[in-house]
Amino acid sequence: MRKPAAVVVALACLGMLGGMGFASASGQPDVLVTITNDDGELASVPLTGTGFSVSYRNSLYGTRAEERYTLGPDGTFVLDQIAADQLAVLEEYYAVPGVPSAAAESDRREWVVEPDPARPAVFEELSIAATDLGQRTLHVDGAPPLELWSLVDDNNPFVELHLKETP
Repeated sequence: MRKPAAVVVALACLGMLGGMGFASASGQPDVLVTITNDDGELASVPLTGTGFSVSYRNSLYGTRAEERYTLGPDGTFVLDQIAADQLAVLEEYYAVPGVPSAAAESDRREWVVEPDPARPAVFEELSIAATDLGQRTLHVDGAPPLELWSLVDDNNPFVELHLKETP
């Protein structure tokens, strides 16, 4: 399949999840991250924790970066950490006010930092673009990485990510 020129990822339906049964008796979420487009469902990934990440290849620096989100109690999600393989991505590209620190040895990236607290990033819907160069990838604990850019072709390069309660 030909990779897209751009992929718009919209995390929709999050506001509706606030009133839904978000966890089973075991305490584990009964939620899927579902990826769809005009052709229907392309993929789904069980959300086994309270967050997810989207990694990409930074177009300016050519190295990997990652935005990490945590689900809020009201169905929104919050950017709570930014990670990168190159320190300059955090200091220059994101221009974060805090000092990045070395990531844990088990982390996918080399450096981590909290986003600017003066500009909180809270979303009900998130649209992002990915190209062949950017290679946006969804990371959910317990699941293999899902390459969003490889799910579609140039004829229909848009996808939406939804949180959906499982039956």
